[in-house]
Order: sequence, then structure tokens, then C-alpha cells
Amino acid sequence: MIRRDALDRLPVRSAVPALRAALGEHGAAVLCAPPGTGKTTLVPLALAGLLGGGPARRVVVAEPRRIAARAAARRMAWLLGEKTGESVGYTVRGERVVGRHARVEVVTTGVLLQRLQRDQELAGVDVVVLDEVHERHLDADTVAAFLLDVRQTLRPELELVAASATTDAVGWARLLGGAPVVEAEGVSYPVELVWAPPARPVRPPHGMRVDPALLAHVASVVRRALAECEGDVLCFLPGVGEIARVAAGHLGDLGGTEVLQVHGRAPAAVQEAVLSPGSARRVVLATAVAESSLTVPGVRVVVDSGLAREPRVDHARGLSALTTVRASQAAGRQRAGRAGREAPGRVYRCWSEAEDARLPRYPAPEIRLADLTAFALQAASWGDPDASGLALLDAPPPGAMAAARSVLTAIGAVDAAGRVTERGVRMSRLGLHPRLARALLDAAPRVGAERAAQAVALLSEEPPREYGDDLATVWRAARRGGDAYAGRWREEVRRLRAAAGDVPAGAAEAGDDHVVGLVAALAFPERLARADDGSCLMVNGTRAELREESGLRGAPWLAVAVADRPVGAGHARVGLAAVVDEDVARRAAGALYSTGEEVHWADGDVVARSVERLGALELAARPLRDPAPALVRRALLEGLRQEGFGLLRWSPQARVLRQRLSFLRLHLGEPWPDVRDDALHARVDEWLEPELSRARRRADLARIDAGQALARLLPWSTREAARLDELAPERLTVPSGSAIRIDYADPERPVLAVKLQEMFGVQASPEIAGVPVVVHLLSPAGRPAAVTADLASFWRDGYRAVRAELRGRYPKHPWPEDPATAEPTRHTSAAQAVTGSGSSTAVGSGSSGRRPRASR
Repeated sequence: MIRRDALDRLPVRSAVPALRAALGEHGAAVLCAPPGTGKTTLVPLALAGLLGGGPARRVVVAEPRRIAARAAARRMAWLLGEKTGESVGYTVRGERVVGRHARVEVVTTGVLLQRLQRDQELAGVDVVVLDEVHERHLDADTVAAFLLDVRQTLRPELELVAASATTDAVGWARLLGGAPVVEAEGVSYPVELVWAPPARPVRPPHGMRVDPALLAHVASVVRRALAECEGDVLCFLPGVGEIARVAAGHLGDLGGTEVLQVHGRAPAAVQEAVLSPGSARRVVLATAVAESSLTVPGVRVVVDSGLAREPRVDHARGLSALTTVRASQAAGRQRAGRAGREAPGRVYRCWSEAEDARLPRYPAPEIRLADLTAFALQAASWGDPDASGLALLDAPPPGAMAAARSVLTAIGAVDAAGRVTERGVRMSRLGLHPRLARALLDAAPRVGAERAAQAVALLSEEPPREYGDDLATVWRAARRGGDAYAGRWREEVRRLRAAAGDVPAGAAEAGDDHVVGLVAALAFPERLARADDGSCLMVNGTRAELREESGLRGAPWLAVAVADRPVGAGHARVGLAAVVDEDVARRAAGALYSTGEEVHWADGDVVARSVERLGALELAARPLRDPAPALVRRALLEGLRQEGFGLLRWSPQARVLRQRLSFLRLHLGEPWPDVRDDALHARVDEWLEPELSRARRRADLARIDAGQALARLLPWSTREAARLDELAPERLTVPSGSAIRIDYADPERPVLAVKLQEMFGVQASPEIAGVPVVVHLLSPAGRPAAVTADLASFWRDGYRAVRAELRGRYPKHPWPEDPATAEPTRHTSAAQAVTGSGSSTAVGSGSSGRRPRASR
């Protein structure tokens, strides 16, 4: 008998007429309804005509999680007064409870994806309800895109509802072609908000790590909530590990209060217990699964850690990992709403109000973050390899799609053009990640379908940490285990065995180590690893570390099934692996095997070898006697980039030439060449040939005259090269007659280092190419006395102090009181008198017009 009283209490009932009208007019609608209003349970029953007032129709409801699919089906069956499977059933991976006369079927989005690939028309289905679309799971976004394509091309009468408690209604309405938005008001009770940040700062989450101090604080807030409030407490934590640590380490002594742990891997009995009222007070520790997918009765208090988990992928290395992040504001609202479902409640947020304002508004869509290999195969199987024609709220990142296509091409799922192959179609229908599908298909003929299915099932869900990191040991533990993981593993084996079909028996006598090693190697060939100096190096070039206590240490080769690269870490961590030998590695990663000539710069010279490689791993090498000249030239250029052009022969004249050219380029620009390293590398063909192509080793580079080579870059075609000595002379002839070398080491300001007495009578500082020269005035002994770029100012203001300091030290040299009118000299006073060049007539003869002049 239908439970009318329970149905009448569901607020969404008032929105059903508007929803039916929207579907009748537009064929699609967005339903926004707060948690607890009945959108997941009443709406499908109403649309299927099971509550009266409408035609009998078949409705498929897609949920993001198995636990939510089962719970929704059971709740709807209860509302109808029936057993699950009669009018309402469910299908999740490995489990189907659907009777012949069922009108509502609840499925996971993954199951619906598989169904669409087999039957694009969804024959017999009248309405599809996509639930919890706000969570932006990749499968849900993909299903929505496929269904919109079906409506547009095959079945315009198929009705589609996007339902959520809190969502971007405008975005979904636009995606559904301007569909109406139907809103249902919830009967929510007031929820008191309490900010409960830790008293002391805690470390922010890093990778998977959560500061133990924060977990201790969350547990203390749970105890506070139990003391201050009535009713059950629902506590949100980011993952299974944190739930276990809080339960065992901090909440083990709550007396008569029951502590339940809820997550996707929780045993069915625990899931059932959480969804039913308890006889004693309860604390429910849950992941995000309890945000919107499940209704937990009796909850009056929510304690929110403020953390969530998101996927991250290193596409270059093929490594993925979950990382702990701050939950979004939308998630915070969802979690808080759980406290006000049945009565007034309270939420304790374990962060400050100021922090809350800085949180992201919505969770990041999974399509932006996740490994897209499975998505790319689904899109290719749908006939849209680059997904450009799919209606998606967020387009897939090009880099992630390129990495995904690379994997699919390597395993034979798509051809060079990205089109799905027959093998790829079969992979897409196995309900596995393409890597695992490849492993199942290729391993079954070698080791038998049953054993291949068992090994692949181990990789479908990461085993508990206590099982260890050796896949062979994990396999044996699962076979004899009686825990929830072992039960799920057996269910998956049965499913995969049926999916694999009939294959030759293969090497059924192979040992466990060989079977799991082969399967892991086929699934993750780029993660095959060889022991290397205390750690191991993977085929993809990533170094990986094993746990200190790992029994896999010492194995020469490993097939790594699970590895992650912590945020900021330079190496990966091995979570699960199997021992293999080199023969298995070569066969599994055959597409990554290569042979060739490798000529490169190493240890300061050209090294030429013939090398066999498996990706980044060198398997064998021998010296190469006569390498190709082009490869040698490339290696020499590599050496010049690494060690610089100092490998060439630089005479003093060559170094000065480069400095003079650098000066002219800076101050005059074109046509004078840029002689910085980067520019010289870019024009190496113009100035280092033909000598570079004739060279074979480092010693040959040392014979190349750098000055002669640089001269090729001078602007000969415009005849400006002839002005080099005019514009940037090597020397300046000063009034004393000395030709002094100019220092161009600093191209900004060339330097003239000259004895002070040789510049007597010079009023204006010399210039080169219009640039004032910095004059380093030296003592008679050649030691620095003063630096100036303005000689007139120095004679007027600075000379007196220098004269006072040095005339006693150098009494034999002239130190006139008025150097601006004195005669320049390079001699002592006595020598100057002998030559007659220092007479008073000469000093007063108007020497202020003297200037140094350029000289070669």
C-alpha cells in the first residue's frame, strides 16, 4: 500500500505539476530542490505514473554513487509499500535488482554510460532523471552530453530532468537548450551556525596529508556537540583514512553513543544501519557521500572539517592521485543543511568566518582535473573523438585529452585519426578503465579468463593498506578474506569473467606472481620499473620509492599498479606493485621499446652509442664507431649550450671583438650583430660553419678561432663593417701621445684607464659612438686614484684632494695647481724639463681644447 502520509510530507510534491508542464512543452527541465524535499524519490514515482494522475511511463534515474542508487531505490519501494525490484529497482556494477514490471530503475551514471553505448536510443525509456548534477562528476557530465545528442538526433520525445539540491541552474538550463527551471521550496528548519576554528594554527592540507592536529580538533568539536546538543551528529571528513583515524584514535570511548563510518566502501550492513533510525545516539563519520546523496535520519548536528578530496593528474608521467582541498562554499551549505532536515539543528564549522569568505564558490568540475582516458574512449566510441561536438558545461582541457589519446592509441583502442577500433569498442563495454580493459583482453588468452579476471579485479579497487603493497600477496589475501573488500572483489571477478567471454585457456599453470605481474604490466606499461641505486626508475622516466618495510625491495623489475606523486615531491611513491622479469617487461611495453643511435654530450665530450631502450630505461648499449655527422653536430651544439662558447679558442683579440660588438649592438642597434649566447646559438649556421660540421669532439671545438668566426657576423653587405674601428676603436690616443686600450667589458659604459698626468688640459670627457667614456685616473704607479665621467668637474672639485694625497708620495711627478691648463705628460717633472715639454709657456698656451682621439 502506498504510504500517502509520507509522500504528502515531501515538499517537492507542489512542484510536480510545473515540472510536468515544463517537460510537456520543452522536453527538458532543471529541477532545483533542497535536500530532503523528495526530488530523488517522489519525482521519479510521479513521472512514472506510479502515484496516479499521469500515464504509465518508464523512468531511469542516474545517481553518482552505488550507495545512493541502492538507497534511492529502496526508499521509493518503501514509499510504494513494495519490495525493491517490483515497481522500482536498481542496477549498479555487478548487481541488478529489477523486476519484469519495474517502471523506475535507479542506476549509477557509469551503468547508464555503458547502456547508452550499447543502445543509443534507450529503447523503452521515457524519462531520464540526472540526480545531483551539481557534483559535476565526469560520468554525469558525459551522460548529459550523450542524452542531449540522443534527443537532438534520434529521440526528440525523450524527456530529460537535471536535478540538484544546489546547482548552477542557469548553466544547466542553457545546456539543455533553454529549458525551464523548476524550483521546489524545502521545509527546512533553522540551522544555527557556530564557527569553531582550532585554537592554534594547523598546517594546511598537502597532497593526501591532513594535519593530525586538525583531526584531533574535529574530534573535540564532535565531543562538544554531543555535550551541547541533542540528536545524532554527522561529521564530514575528507576520506576513509581520516574517518578511521578519528574513530579509532579520538572517539573510542563515547560510552553508549554508537560511532558509524560511512563511505563508498562501507559494508552493506553499515550502509543499511546509517539509513535507518538508531536505537541509541549516534555519531556518523562520513565522506562527501552524505552531502546530498543520502538522508541520515536523526541528525540534528553537523560537524564539518571543511575538507574534501579531488583528483589530480600528472599527464606527463601518467600518475594520478587524490589531493585534499578546502571544500567549496556550496558543499558547506549542503553539509549544513543536513542538520535541519527533521528539526532545528546546529552546524559547527571547523574554520573561521574570515576563511569562509575566501573559499571557492563551487567545487571544481571533475573534467578539469581528472584522467580523461576513459572519457576520451567514451567520446570516440560515441563518434566524436575530440569531444568537440558534445554539449558540455566545461570543455575538456586539450593537454589532458592529448595524453588520453596517446594512451588509447598505444593500447589499440583508437587508430591514428582518433577513431575507435573494434578492440576499443569492446574495451568501452567492459565497464573498466581502458588500461584495465586492455589488461583483461590481452592477459586472458595467456593465463586464462578466470585468473585474468581475478588479477584485474584487484586493480579495479585499491585494496586496504593492511593487505600490503605486493599484488601477489594481496591476491592471496583477497581469496581467503572475509572482509568487505574481499566480498566486492569476488563480485567484480564474476562480472569480469562473464564480460571476458570465451577465450583460450592460456598458461593456467602460471604462478600468482607471474599472473598479477603480467596484468599490471599490461595495464600500466609506462610504470614498469627497474631497480636503480636504492630506488627504482620507471619506463616513463619517473623515479619511485618503495616503503622501507616493503617486501618488494631488492626485486630487479617491478610492474607498478598504484603510484602517486605527492604535491611538491620529486619522486613517486609505490603503493601497489608486482615482481616481473625483463622478458615480461619487454612484451608488455613493446610499443615503448626502441633501438637507435644516441649521440649526445656527456661528461664534457661527445658520446656515441648504439642503445636499446624501454622508454626511459636503457637495456643495453655499445660504442658507436662512426656516428652520423648530423648527430655529432647536434651533440656538439648541446655541449656549447651546456658549457658555453668558452669551448672555442678565444684569443684576447677575439674577446675584445665580442665586447666591442656588444657595445655597438647596445648603443647603435642594427646592423651590428647581437653577440649574446642565445643570439649566437640562433645564428650558429652563419658564423660557426664550416668548422662546426667538420668537428667530431671537444678538442676540435677548441681549435675553432672564435674571433675569425665572429667576424662573419659583421655587417659587410652594408659596408658598415669598415667603420668598426671608427665607432668602437680598440684604443684612444690621449693628449700625452699614449694610445690607451679601451675596456668594453661593460657595454653600458666603456672605460679608459690612464695616468692622471696624461690627461692634464683635457676639459671634456672623451666619447665613443656618442657614449661618454668613464675615465679611471691612475697614479704614476698605475694604481687607481679617481673615477670620473666629467673631467672638467673633476679638475675643479676633486683634483685638489687627490693632489694633496699623492704629491708627497710621487714628488718627482708634476702636480700643478691648475691641471685644466697644464701640459699633459707621461714623464716625471725632470724628464719633462729635459724635453722642454713642460715649460710655462707650453702650459699657458691654451691647451684646454685637447681631446683624446681614436687610434687603432
